Amino acid sequence: MHAKDILIDGFGRIQEEVHSAVEGLSPDQLHARPGSDANSIAWLVWHLTRVQDDHVADASGLDQVWLTEGWEKRFGLDLPRADTGYGHTSAKVGTVRVESATLLTGYYDTVHTQTLGYLRGLAAEDFERVVDERWDPPVTLGVRLVSVLSDDLQHVGQAAYVRGLVASTDA
Repeated sequence: MHAKDILIDGFGRIQEEVHSAVEGLSPDQLHARPGSDANSIAWLVWHLTRVQDDHVADASGLDQVWLTEGWEKRFGLDLPRADTGYGHTSAKVGTVRVESATLLTGYYDTVHTQTLGYLRGLAAEDFERVVDERWDPPVTLGVRLVSVLSDDLQHVGQAAYVRGLVASTDA
């Protein structure tokens, strides 16, 4: 198995978990926060998708689908165009409100399609290419993709946990 095949499998698992975390939830459930400073399911899924979109686009030289395919307008958030949620305060987290789970999965699926298209075209030597020299050591494409995968898995796991809390309070 090649590295790109492992990454394709990993990102496929994120897609499955994103759908599991949000499908069938009402807007109120998507925005429920188990504590005053906790993240909502909507924010977690929006954020993990924005990070994947931003980081993979940057590393690949592709455009972010958030900006080029109308997702920014569909979400209608009062945030800067390039905002990914990194560093959001609790108050900012509360401003990320979406109309439906379908909006979240639609955006994720579009980012996922772009990510897989990019991954499928990679050769083994591509993973060694430096994509960010701001770090010591500089970040290679392989390290960046694993970082995105790790971040996304953590956040979708958090969303699944919040879903469990929301479901138990709605019962």
